Amino acid sequence: MSKDAIIKGAMLAVGAAAMVGIYMFTSPSTAPLQTVSSSSTVEDEAGPYLDIEVAGAANGVITIDLMEQHAPLHVERIQTLAEARDYDNVVFHRVIDNFMAQTGDVEYGKYGEDLSFAGRGGSVLPDLPAEFSDIPYEKGVVGMARSQSPNSANSQFFIMFGPAPSLNGGYTVVGRVVEGQDVVDAIKRGTGQNGAVIGEPDRMVSVSLRDE
Repeated sequence: MSKDAIIKGAMLAVGAAAMVGIYMFTSPSTAPLQTVSSSSTVEDEAGPYLDIEVAGAANGVITIDLMEQHAPLHVERIQTLAEARDYDNVVFHRVIDNFMAQTGDVEYGKYGEDLSFAGRGGSVLPDLPAEFSDIPYEKGVVGMARSQSPNSANSQFFIMFGPAPSLNGGYTVVGRVVEGQDVVDAIKRGTGQNGAVIGEPDRMVSVSLRDE
């Protein structure tokens, strides 16, 4: 897997196989690495569920089964931001064909606002310690984006278009798509080696939680 170049603290992705990076202006967390799961079984529990209503080139609802048993801190973060409606109207700012669609920048990624810094922000909450597992990155798997530090995930997440073994064990898995993968597959693609979306990006109109 290609390594990102560090330019004034920002991550510059190199190709679709590069590290899934985000831009963070805060200092990365120094919390210790945590390994929560030693099993690749992803169906031992079900729910809570995250329903994402998408608009743009893609239209419809994506339902994600959040794996709180594998990544409790990261799932709690997603739940907290969803309940506060912070994810509503956040765009998919980085979309790489045959790789993944990234969203969740609640600081700089709001639709209708200046998106020139989209992908560089997080939330007002602190960065999270990694909760790596051996769940493989396959189509529909949802992971948390981070910068170079393993303990720097915050609010951004990405959904896989297909398998990416190079990410396995290096990014916290938080869930998997159980409905609406066709909506994921229709999300507007970005351009260039970093997958930046030009023009009007697709967006998460609303993001809500349910138990079943």
